[in-house]
Amino acid sequence: MEMKYAHHFHAYQPGDIVYVKDGDGKSPIEYEERKSPVSIKIRDEYVKGENWTRAMLYSYEYINDVLGRMKGVSVDIEPFTFLMLLHYRRRAFEETVELLRELDAVPTTPFHPIVPHLDRFEQEILAKVSFDFYSPLIENRPVVGYWLPEAVITRESASIVESSTDRKLVFLLDERQLLYDFPQAKYSCNRYLNSFVFGREWELSDAFAFNTLDVLGLIGKTLERRDEYKESVGVPYLVFTASDLESLLGNPAQLDRFISWMKGLEENGVERVSAMEFVRRKLSGEFRRLDGECSFEMGVKDYSAWSDYFDLSLDGKTSDSRWLGYRRADGKVFARAVNGRKISQLWKVAFTRLFEELNRVVRLGVLRALEDIGADRERAAEFLVRYARVFFRDYYDYFGMDTSLDYVLEPANGEEKALKLGRVYYLMLLANHSCPRFWENLDTRVAFGNVSVLSKALIELMEYFEGSELQGLFIGAYLKLLNFGELYHLWNLGTLPSLEGWETTEKAWADALAPEVPNSGYNVVTRAALFVGKRDLRGSLRELIENYKLEWAVADTGHIPGEAHGHWENREWCEHRG
Repeated sequence: MEMKYAHHFHAYQPGDIVYVKDGDGKSPIEYEERKSPVSIKIRDEYVKGENWTRAMLYSYEYINDVLGRMKGVSVDIEPFTFLMLLHYRRRAFEETVELLRELDAVPTTPFHPIVPHLDRFEQEILAKVSFDFYSPLIENRPVVGYWLPEAVITRESASIVESSTDRKLVFLLDERQLLYDFPQAKYSCNRYLNSFVFGREWELSDAFAFNTLDVLGLIGKTLERRDEYKESVGVPYLVFTASDLESLLGNPAQLDRFISWMKGLEENGVERVSAMEFVRRKLSGEFRRLDGECSFEMGVKDYSAWSDYFDLSLDGKTSDSRWLGYRRADGKVFARAVNGRKISQLWKVAFTRLFEELNRVVRLGVLRALEDIGADRERAAEFLVRYARVFFRDYYDYFGMDTSLDYVLEPANGEEKALKLGRVYYLMLLANHSCPRFWENLDTRVAFGNVSVLSKALIELMEYFEGSELQGLFIGAYLKLLNFGELYHLWNLGTLPSLEGWETTEKAWADALAPEVPNSGYNVVTRAALFVGKRDLRGSLRELIENYKLEWAVADTGHIPGEAHGHWENREWCEHRG
């Protein structure tokens, strides 16, 4: 049979940071984690962690048992997740490294941001870091996959990734992102820019992930993808699916389903190869090609994703509306149901705009300070790429890669003052996890973490530029976090169009920002900014928070709906026992 089959696993945990400790930039960051005990059923046991991240990382103990039995699969693990695995589950980390050297390791963007929502400068830095980070795992492979977080892509973002490596790339997407011009493009080797692209079969992927088909159903639906023309002319073609890794690691029943599914395909003559191996064999001539295959370009919808609110789609394709809070097609703000109530997603509009603005503020400060010590924009960019060797030092040390300060500082003329600036810049990058805007309610542990880390970056810039006229820029940026609720009027959010007519009212805004904890009257953005400020602001800067109720500056948050199956010691809210 000419049908081939590939599956990709995506792994990511954002962490549970509540406060980043002070540092001079010479060493990796240290931080305090949330203490909100939870037990999660992983296989046949309940695993308790002091927070969600610690409990979930336990599932990686089974990675060798799971992936060691597979072929034709590829895996991406977000770099900060990988670093936490090294720190908290070293044996699992070591087993994962060995497995990824045998399977297809797929580079992915550090810190899991929505890449096209970042400015070009940040995209360029992160793309280069992603390949540097994954270099020990991809070694000399000529064809390498790439996973953009949530698969959100634009031509510009893809071209930036392409320009950061000399490898042939395969972008792994969702079929609802692809624009087929002719039927034979489906399941074929298709070009995108100077790379290649595959879109996962979303209905098949979801049927596996959400248990809507049994094993026989999965086998049958896969075989229904049989391409009679390609079979008749002896041209191999690829059916591609993808899912999250953690759900498979911790669920033996799901693992058994997957293994049985794969076995059933093999018994029907379906060979399992990764998407990258499929492309490599097509290019080498080992797999026969259709006329023009691997040469014709596949269209990809800009700002499409693999996990959007598909019910809002107007064209049968996905978009990034989930993270924007409004439908990109017509700009209308919408609401989503959470625990029986509809919540306007207007808060995402403000959250997105604010972080885009504050990212630029941090970058301006960092580049200005680097320029003052003799590093122009090009050299500053190279320094910021190399600073990954400090931020992820333990990971790079594991592979024996150069993490010396001499190497890191060379583009910054050896000036140690640059290290503090590298630290601040990476705090900003760390604050751009996509997951706060993935969920429908604002008051979550992940939103708190992003705001806390960004607040730390801004306060450190205030201190760095003390006595400079630029200090006021960072003070103003921090005040926008403190006064997040006032952005409704500052930015005239009430004038935005809405899907049902009420989502942009002041009441809808207030309801969306309402705290989900009993011990604070502040929204989670204000709460997180104040939580950091009450510990870090000193001298005259302390006056910035003198009119706030510091007793309301708590790290407690609401629960994430998708984590409700966890056995939390406090089921009412996601506390922090500081």
